[in-house]
Amino acid sequence: MNMFNDVLAWQRSMVKIGSLVAESQQVIAYRVLGMAGMWSVEPSENARMVNEKGPAFLQSWWSASRAAMNGDAPERVLDAWTVPLERKARSNRKRLARRGPNL
Repeated sequence: MNMFNDVLAWQRSMVKIGSLVAESQQVIAYRVLGMAGMWSVEPSENARMVNEKGPAFLQSWWSASRAAMNGDAPERVLDAWTVPLERKARSNRKRLARRGPNL
C-alpha cells in the first residue's frame, strides 16, 4: 500500500508541474502578443515580467530548501518548489486574460 501512495504522490506532483508549465506558457503567449500590439497590456508589463522573477524563484528555492532540510519526502520538496511559482503564474494568467485583445 505504501508503494501505491508513493506513486500517487509523484503523479500529483507531475500534474502540478504540468499545470505550472501550461499556465506559464499562457502568460508568455499573452505577453508576446502584448509586445506585438495584439493583446492589451500595461506599458509596464515588460518591467514587471523581469522584476517578478527574482522574488518568485527565491521564494520557491527557500520553500524547497526548508522542506528538504526538514527531511520531507522528495515529492513534498518538489511541491514546495512549485507552489510559489504556480501562484505567480496563475495570478499573471488571470490578470492578463482579463485584459483581452487589443482591438
